[in-house]
Amino acid sequence: MPTSALMDAPAQAAVRARPDRLKRTIDVVATLVLLVLTAPLMALVALVVAVGLGRPVLFRQARVGRDGTIFELVKFRSMLPIDPRRGVVADVDRLTPLGRLLRATSLDELPTLWNVLRGDMSLVGPRPLLPEYLPRYSPWQARRHEVRPGVTGLAQVNGRNSLSWEAKLDLDVQYVDSRGLRVDLTILLATVRTVLWRDGISAAGSATAPEFLGSQIRVEPGGRDRAPV
Repeated sequence: MPTSALMDAPAQAAVRARPDRLKRTIDVVATLVLLVLTAPLMALVALVVAVGLGRPVLFRQARVGRDGTIFELVKFRSMLPIDPRRGVVADVDRLTPLGRLLRATSLDELPTLWNVLRGDMSLVGPRPLLPEYLPRYSPWQARRHEVRPGVTGLAQVNGRNSLSWEAKLDLDVQYVDSRGLRVDLTILLATVRTVLWRDGISAAGSATAPEFLGSQIRVEPGGRDRAPV
């Protein structure tokens, strides 16, 4: 009989928690190093944003973390504020050349390291999405919240915003099931290439990515639900 079959539920949970604790330790150490190394760059980006886009320099927004908890994501601003009087409402109008550059180079993501340090996020995991999406996920897609969201993830190195929502969410769950330190390292290395080549910055016909409105789901044998054909 397999050893795991002889273990009670608390013991199995403890075994599963060990890699998570190691991952969290690596996140904290790596993030502290990155914060020190990128501090001058962040100061420069903050100055450029203040001059080019105005204040506040930081963009804050509620996002969904592990187990569906809500936290405040912090990034550099890359868009102008909504101003109906000037006709600045849609993302395509709000996203300036400076904002496009910040997004293309992922420099807008640098403050997100604070979210990693605080424990809201991990360096690698599914990207944190908006709270209003919560009731729109299928049970399969909602499994993305079994782990901390990440600064980068499997979907981000396999097409990013050029992927359909169904494809992105499927990759998120694939990460949940296959996660490990080797997988994380592979994703981090692939992220460097993605940023350098500026792959998948925006979806076709969109300045960023379209809103996730949910999808019609059918359930396959075994309980796994999938997007319809």
